[in-house]
Amino acid sequence: MFDKLRKVKIIFCITVSFLLVTSIYLAKKTFYKNDMTLPCVSNIADKKTVYLTFDDGPIPVVTTQLLDVLKEYNVKATFFIVGKEIDGREEILNRIYKEGHGIGLHTYTHNFKKIYLSEDNFINEMLRTQNKIKEITGYTSNIIRFPGGSSGHLNQNMLENLHKNNLKVYDWNVNLEDGIKPNLSINKLVNNAKKYNENYSRIILLMHCNSNNKNTVKALPLIIDYYKNLGYEFKPILEDTNEYYYRFKK
Repeated sequence: MFDKLRKVKIIFCITVSFLLVTSIYLAKKTFYKNDMTLPCVSNIADKKTVYLTFDDGPIPVVTTQLLDVLKEYNVKATFFIVGKEIDGREEILNRIYKEGHGIGLHTYTHNFKKIYLSEDNFINEMLRTQNKIKEITGYTSNIIRFPGGSSGHLNQNMLENLHKNNLKVYDWNVNLEDGIKPNLSINKLVNNAKKYNENYSRIILLMHCNSNNKNTVKALPLIIDYYKNLGYEFKPILEDTNEYYYRFKK
C-alpha cells in the first residue's frame, strides 16, 4: 500500500516538473519570438548617446575652429543657427552641412524682446531662418531651439502650432555654461560637461560658438575624449531624433 502511494507521489512529482520545465521553455521561446518583432527598447536605452550642440553661429574663427576639432575626431555635432549671422558666412554654413553635422534653427534675430513678444513672431523667425538655410544649402531644417531654453515659453498650444509647421523642439540636459560665462577656464568648462545624471538615456550638451568662446574650442577635445572613454556614441540631431523639451503646464 505504502509502496504504491510512494510510486504515485514520484510519478506526480516527475509529471509536474516536466510540465513546469516545458512551460518555461515555451514561454521563453514565445517571448523572444515576440521580442524580435518589437522595437529593441532595451538596446536603445543601453546605447549611450551624446549630442554635442552649439548655439548662435555661424561665427567666423570660432565656428571654423570647432569644425576643425570635430573633423579631427570624426565626431558629428549640431549647430543651431541664428539667421542674421548667415550673411557673409555662407561658406561656414555650407561646411557644417557638407561635413554631416546637424543644422537647427535658433530664430533670426536672437532678440528676446522680439521673438517672445508673440507666438507668431517666434514661429515666423524660425521659418525665416529655415528658408535662408534652404536657399544656401538646399537643406530644410525642422529642428529648433529656444534662445534661453523653452522653459516659461513653451505650452501645449504652442507645441501643437510648432508641430503644424513641422518644427521639433530640442532643449538640453547638460550645460557648459559658456553662453553666460564665455571666459570660464578650460578645466571648469570640462567639469561642467561632466555634470550629468547617470539615469539620462541620452545627453544633450549645450555649448556656444560666439566669437568669445575661444576656451570652448580648447575644451572640446577633452570633452570628446571624456565621453569616448565612457563608451558614448556621438550623434547629430536630425529629423528622426526624438524631441526633448522641458515640462510645461498643460
